[in-house]
Amino acid sequence: MTDALDPLHTELLTLAQEAARRAGELLRDGRPADLAVAATKSSPIDVVTEMDIAAEKLITDLISEHRPDDGFLGEEGASTDGTSGVRWVIDPLDGTVNYLYGLPTWAVSIAAEQDGEPVVGVVAVPMRGETFHAVRGGGAWATGAWDGERRLGCRPAAPLDQALVSTGFNYVTAVRSHQADVAQQLIPLLRDIRRGGSAAIDLCDLAAGRLDGYYERGLNAWDLAAGDLIAREAGALTGGRPGERPSRDLAVAATPGVFEPLQRLLEDFGAWHD
Repeated sequence: MTDALDPLHTELLTLAQEAARRAGELLRDGRPADLAVAATKSSPIDVVTEMDIAAEKLITDLISEHRPDDGFLGEEGASTDGTSGVRWVIDPLDGTVNYLYGLPTWAVSIAAEQDGEPVVGVVAVPMRGETFHAVRGGGAWATGAWDGERRLGCRPAAPLDQALVSTGFNYVTAVRSHQADVAQQLIPLLRDIRRGGSAAIDLCDLAAGRLDGYYERGLNAWDLAAGDLIAREAGALTGGRPGERPSRDLAVAATPGVFEPLQRLLEDFGAWHD
């Protein structure tokens, strides 16, 4: 899969896969029975654990050993500009609350940007034994319980009323209430809605044909960078509000037949504001 790719992108992919594997093993094998909470984020519900911080340090240290001039943007505070034109966008533990409660839906998400554009994305899901990856222009791929690498592709186009769509909810109460109102309006128009708790995994599941669509408000660059590239390389369309890229206001990803009607409904329902 990587033979015909840009040698730099192949190098970045190999490094991202190794970093994600090691961080995933650290999180899986080192999870204490009684998680020590290192800090809080926006509310008591959204916790940052010591494992979260340790995983980001493992990733940034490993990458810096090989590419000391690269920049970083990480959820747990890594932020350097670098001088190489490459920046790594890292969510060391996407699905923190799932991890805290012992649920399996959490992931390590690592993306590499070149001159501001995502070129490599890796999402490792240790409790599933799956790792998803993509290089810009090279398709989306996964390894798992099946033999070898599997090329990913979105589901065939489905009418909106037969679409299975995933979403997420913010940890700020006022925003959650509005998001619940939007979901209530959407549910009668879809097959059903799912709430997995990890944006990175939802985007990869869309790429793997396990969902028809996904939307969420309030996401950061590290939530989206790797999964968005993987979804697009699998044939999904991604965006934000009509005519815009995914942003904190709104991120939408779906199969080509579902994307526009879903995006239009979200705009009509005011999914991007309180």
